[in-house]
Amino acid sequence: MRRAGLLTGFALFSGIYASAVVAQRTDAFVASRNHPAIDYSNGPVTDRVADLNRKLQDGSVRLKFDAASGYLRSALEALNLPVESQVAVFSQNAFQAELIGPKNPRALYFDDTVAVGYVRGGTVLEVAAQDPRQGIIFYTLDQKAAGDPQFTRNDGCLACHLSWTTLGVPGLMVFSTITVPEDKNAYASGFASDHRSSFDQRWGGWYVTGALGSIRHLANRPVSTASTTDAVKPEARELKSLEGQFDTAGYLSPHSDAVALMVLEHQTHMINLIIRMGWESRLAAYIDPLLPRSPGAGSNTAKRLQEAADDLVDYLLFVYEAPIPDKIRGSSGFAEKFAALGPSDSKGRSLRQFDLDQRLMRYPCSYMIYSNAFDALPDSAKNLVYRRLWKVLSGDDKDQRYARLSAADRRAIVEILRSTKKDLPDYFR
Repeated sequence: MRRAGLLTGFALFSGIYASAVVAQRTDAFVASRNHPAIDYSNGPVTDRVADLNRKLQDGSVRLKFDAASGYLRSALEALNLPVESQVAVFSQNAFQAELIGPKNPRALYFDDTVAVGYVRGGTVLEVAAQDPRQGIIFYTLDQKAAGDPQFTRNDGCLACHLSWTTLGVPGLMVFSTITVPEDKNAYASGFASDHRSSFDQRWGGWYVTGALGSIRHLANRPVSTASTTDAVKPEARELKSLEGQFDTAGYLSPHSDAVALMVLEHQTHMINLIIRMGWESRLAAYIDPLLPRSPGAGSNTAKRLQEAADDLVDYLLFVYEAPIPDKIRGSSGFAEKFAALGPSDSKGRSLRQFDLDQRLMRYPCSYMIYSNAFDALPDSAKNLVYRRLWKVLSGDDKDQRYARLSAADRRAIVEILRSTKKDLPDYFR
């Protein structure tokens, strides 16, 4: 949508839970976010922005306001978000849309659990933080100098950020805009993209900097106003820097790094899958307290849990990842900084190491397995995920879709997890 949302070109969705037919969906969470088992709106949160708010209140942290970008630089420092992660989107399907365009794109900065959206000349910074239990919590910070600035929770962002595309939970998405009708009040047209999306359908409405070789994509050109997506032809366009595309005053980096955007695409859907897994498990335990200990094979609730675990593991292992048609290299240094975060095993291997020649990661298992949200999954949910993960990595599941996971890849992933994942079940050893 043009007037609501947060973080990237995320948007374009409607209400849910409207009918009995909808409730039969098994690919998304279908209960209310305020079901007693969830209590999203009123339950306590412990995300990093909530923690920063407490530090701002007690004076242990102070934010500095500057004329160029308001609280942006200070907020990134307080949240420990790397400037190298900057990516820029100019499609107008977001909050503060009237200010966004090719000459004034929206900049995003992120790590595994927090993202900050900045619009030059905007009234607020937009923030999304992953709470380990409750999912994505949305905040804004007024962009005007104040003695005691505070981040304010904003559940209005759920108008776009709670949808079928986010799997029925408060989540995130990276949106590729294909067409925008001439009517300024119309909906944008496009779709969410992640590591499963072919490159010729990615990055509409985005700037992308780096070396992309012959890869055809939709970035770095005005969003089409054509009436059909057939008129939008992907092209191989490269930018080394944002300099010359618009006045970069107020932005913290002259880059919209290709690798950073690919990481953001991957982890947004990964986050949604983890949240959904946790919520399904909590709802199941509320409905049937015996289920986690004795799941009935014919139980619809048990089937929903298993399907959520299967979906999570398939995405975690990049089973349906679109191959990279040519080598990709970033421009900002993001890849090097990200890969250095580890953790690494005794051989120096890490799930954060990139490939970028044929696929995103050197070892096809998501680093998000180390996230606080994954660790905070109820034991019943985590057990399902681990057992499914082992069934695939051990080769016990012979389904053809896992053939792309080579024996060497499976062995390396297991060895890295043995060395770096503290709660890994014994049967992995």
